[in-house]
Formats: sequence, C-alpha cells, structure tokens
Amino acid sequence: MMELLSRLINEPRLLLEVELKPVQGDRFQPTGFPQLGAAEYTTPDGKQMILLESTQSMANRLELVCWDDTEGKLVEPLRGLPYIHVDLGDGAFTNSILEAHRINSEYITGKKGQFKDELISELVTDKKKPIDFKKFYSILLKYDPNCLIHGVFLEEIDGRLRLPRMLSAFIEASEVLPAQSGGVKFSRVQPSLKEGEGNVPYSRTEYTAEKITAFFNIDLAGVRGFGLGEEVEDFLILLSLYKIRKFLHEGLRLRTACDLDPVGDLKVTNIENLEIPPIEELEKNVTTAIETMKAKGYFSDPPVTSIEYKE
Repeated sequence: MMELLSRLINEPRLLLEVELKPVQGDRFQPTGFPQLGAAEYTTPDGKQMILLESTQSMANRLELVCWDDTEGKLVEPLRGLPYIHVDLGDGAFTNSILEAHRINSEYITGKKGQFKDELISELVTDKKKPIDFKKFYSILLKYDPNCLIHGVFLEEIDGRLRLPRMLSAFIEASEVLPAQSGGVKFSRVQPSLKEGEGNVPYSRTEYTAEKITAFFNIDLAGVRGFGLGEEVEDFLILLSLYKIRKFLHEGLRLRTACDLDPVGDLKVTNIENLEIPPIEELEKNVTTAIETMKAKGYFSDPPVTSIEYKE
C-alpha cells in the first residue's frame, strides 16, 4: 500500500476505469431526467452514447455504500469515521453521509439546524477578510471527511465556502440502441375507469450497448492543495479507493432494470504498471488509517456529532 501511495506523490490525478455489463441479457435502464428522459448524445466521431449514471448521482452512491442500513451505522471498516447525526424525533434520523448536500443539509446548517452556529464560531468568518481555507478544510476533516472527498457548498454561512469534488465518477455506454417494450397496468375490479384508475397501457424504452464503462477520477493535486499534510492526504486517497472498490463490489444494482457486473478488474489509465489493491486490503488499511487519524486528534471526539432538529 505504501508503494502505491508513494507513486502518487507527484501525480496530478488518478484516473481509473472498468468495463461493466448487465448481469443478465443485454438490456439496461439508464438514469432519466425530468423533461429530458435518458441523456443521449453523440460524440464528435459519430458514436451514439448515453449517460448511464451522472457525476452527481455517483457521488451519492459512493457515500451510500459506506452506510449499513440494517445496523443504522457506518459499515464495519469505517466505524470511527466522523459524521454528523441528526435526531428528527420519534426514532427518525438523518446524517451528513445520507444527506445529498452533506453538512450543508437543511437539517444540519439550515435555519433550524443546530450545527450552523458551531461552524460559524469555529470558522470565525469575516466577510471583509479572506477565508482561511486551510482552517476550513481542517474543520471539514474534523466533522465529516466525506465533505473533503465529495465537495460541499456552505452558502448559508458564507458564499465563499465552496469545495469541489476530489473524487468524481460517471458511467456511460457507447454505440447504444433503443430496446422498445411496454406493458399494461391492470385493474382487476374496474378496468374501464379513466384517469389512470383502470387499465393503463404504457411504453418503455431500455437500451443495449456495445460497451459500458465506469470512470473514476481522484484529484490528487486538489487533495494536496488542502495543505493538511501527507498523513491526511494518504487517508483521503485510501478512503476514496475504498469507496470505489466497495461500489464496484456491491453497489452496481443502479435501478430495477439496471443491474451490472464488472468485466475484468479496475484499471489505472494514466500511470503505467499501477494496480489498485483488492477491497480486503483496502478495508484493513482504511481501518488502520482511521485509528491513526483519531489518535492524532484530527477527528472530533466523539467522532459522531449528535444534534437535534426541531420544526
């Protein structure tokens, strides 16, 4: 693992990709957008393409594989990683890992979020002076390192507190063709009812493709730009690689009709003869890195910051 990290020291980014295929048959259901449907496009050389999973959706998926829904906790190798837990009352909760905007969630730093004042007091923002971004990054590391990886924009505190993604990803398919089908929603009791209450025929468009590829990009120069030291940099890279491996291992059922499997292994495309360790090795190393970060005081104590949200 140290050999891999040492080879990344002078690299601006780490580019990875892996080919995917449907687990059964050839058809798949792409992501869809309101008033747009599937995101189809044509490359300059005439290839018919489709965006299977967007960058913003992939950020959410790379976080979700870190959460154990059954236990209501982080997955075992990541326990000890800081995040913000929000008690919504009556046993309901959310947190900065599950929320799409991380700590910028309305439940955390919104008008009724209790954590907003805590962040302001630690940041000591003065809109007439430049932001101390290194301090900002260290605070994000303290409360939720995922914000450093997936980005955050704390516009309700200060519009300058913006951080782009250090780990970005997307899935696209090339040489796509539509696969048209349809069906009928049946009413057993009164099939002649109108306005969708009776029998409703519908059309459905899925796709086939010559090739499906998942792409991942870790901005190594951006991670170093935090100025938090090599130990933190290595931790963020390990955590990013773990998320990628975890997603490829168990997060590829994207939708009901889009269940994929990797074809071959994850490949590094911009650095020769560099291999990414298997998930078992990454689990051990990321767990050790979390313990080291805790012991050296980088994380909040306790790591889970609990707050309440009241209407």
